[in-house]
Amino acid sequence: MSYENAKAIFAEWGIDTEAAIERLAPVAISMHCWQGDDVVGFETRTGSSGGGIQATGNHPGRARTPDELRADLEFSFGLIPGSHRLNLHAMYMDTSDAPDRDEIEYRHFEPWVDWAKEQGIGMDFNPTFFAHEKADDNLTLSHPDKGIRDFWIEHGRRTREIASLMGAALGSPAVNNIWVPDGYKDTPVDRMSARGRLERSLDTMLADAYGAETMLDAVESKLFGIGVEACTVGSHEFYLGYAIRNGTLLCLDMGHFHPTENIADKLSAVALSLDEILLHVSRPMRWDSDHVILLNDDILAMAFELVSADLLGRTHIGLDFFDATISRTAAWVIGTRNMQKALLRAMLAPMAQLKDAETALDFTTRLTVTEELKDLPYGAVWSEFCARHDAPSGQALISDLTSYQAGVADRG
Repeated sequence: MSYENAKAIFAEWGIDTEAAIERLAPVAISMHCWQGDDVVGFETRTGSSGGGIQATGNHPGRARTPDELRADLEFSFGLIPGSHRLNLHAMYMDTSDAPDRDEIEYRHFEPWVDWAKEQGIGMDFNPTFFAHEKADDNLTLSHPDKGIRDFWIEHGRRTREIASLMGAALGSPAVNNIWVPDGYKDTPVDRMSARGRLERSLDTMLADAYGAETMLDAVESKLFGIGVEACTVGSHEFYLGYAIRNGTLLCLDMGHFHPTENIADKLSAVALSLDEILLHVSRPMRWDSDHVILLNDDILAMAFELVSADLLGRTHIGLDFFDATISRTAAWVIGTRNMQKALLRAMLAPMAQLKDAETALDFTTRLTVTEELKDLPYGAVWSEFCARHDAPSGQALISDLTSYQAGVADRG
């Protein structure tokens, strides 16, 4: 179907496709670097991922150097309509030095900032509290040993400074997201002391003030992970209270809750108490397995809630998945585009009609309209959006992804 025909069909529903295309264009998705190399990073002092982080598979083409990773990112961004962001972890420094985590400096990441300037994109940042000998017991900021806590506090302090300098250099505030793997494999007897230590460590780590024009702090919870099945110190309830008290962003990661929880439902609930939210969009399968996101009901519900509750201006959307069983660049492209497709569908919904029906307790109309909407020609509008941003779709997209993968397959 042509775009003009689709435009006319949507107009019958009172929906302006041009307005939806214009609204979607500036929405920036923060694409995560760690999909490109299976969460290995470029440090020389530390070991494998650990801390509940594990990529499975051995598909050829893993990026082995910062230059290879940047090349893969450039290719992927080129197939995604619009202008987006890079989400970088501290373990992805680009330097010939070998600083430990409590010694990292902005200069160790300047090549990334220079590259981002060339690409015209913003950056976000993350301290790396895993894959290190001082995190082997899955305790960092809540560790009983003050020396270990101080090590990780200093790491976090430095990442905040680095993130602020990144934001200043790029003219766009960097979200600095704090996630720690702290917890216990078996049932602890003193959760309170561990959570008290985590709170005090965070308070110390966040003591230095930075302007919101350069850096935004975020805290991220988790239900459980490998080796911390019985108790996660930084639970959702812990961080919800912490974010409200301290004015940080709250990160809602779609893989960090029970499989039966509706993460979209949480958005309006927390938005009443928080100024801004960070989303990590992922696809858990039975647990926090970080599969590439599909255009499925969970993603559609998340996008619909963001649009319906008018939260896009207050929500930073990032991705968090890593799959080494498939082409890593294809995973980036497909996952990011699916988030955009979901947002476009939400923007093509007759929100006023649906809200009016709900307010009038006319649930029959609400049901009928939402079901009939599923048959509308969204694909034609999406193809038009891609064309206007010189991004391929359909068979052309598949061809580009296949050709690039063939070119990097000899990396091993």
